[in-house]
Amino acid sequence: MRRAVRELRNWWRDGVVNVVIFARVVPDPLRAGLMRFCGYSIGRSRLSAGGYVGGRGLRIGNGSFVARNVYLDATAEIEVSDRVQIGPFCRLVTSTHEIGPTDQRAGAALAAPIVVEDGVWLGAAVTVLPGVTIGKGAIIAAGAVVTSDCRSDGLYGGVPARWIREFSVHD
Repeated sequence: MRRAVRELRNWWRDGVVNVVIFARVVPDPLRAGLMRFCGYSIGRSRLSAGGYVGGRGLRIGNGSFVARNVYLDATAEIEVSDRVQIGPFCRLVTSTHEIGPTDQRAGAALAAPIVVEDGVWLGAAVTVLPGVTIGKGAIIAAGAVVTSDCRSDGLYGGVPARWIREFSVHD
């Protein structure tokens, strides 16, 4: 019975968040406050329409911007720090599967957190996979697929994302 109640509550929360709060008719300045009302830890940041949040493990700091149509799979924790810019159509995915036997390759479900540190810029259509930390001030080029940690103040691009160059503090 408790499981059924929990599933109903999750279904209701996901419906409110993904159908109502991320609807284009809701003004952007209101969206973060509505997310806080639903129990998410969202600082003074701007969330654009058309997004999707699955799961409860989402925290966004202050001064961050999440563009349109961003997919946030918060099965495990997603921590977006302060002044982070997330471009349109980005995907932060915390869940995956073990490799199973021939008859079902997608084995048991796994989840690992994603951490995006202060000042990071994720270009359009970036995908960040489970267990990744992106260091402070890093830039991830549009279309990159981030499969491993990125150090601070670095530029990364490609599939999979690779280090391209380092920025100085004043760049």
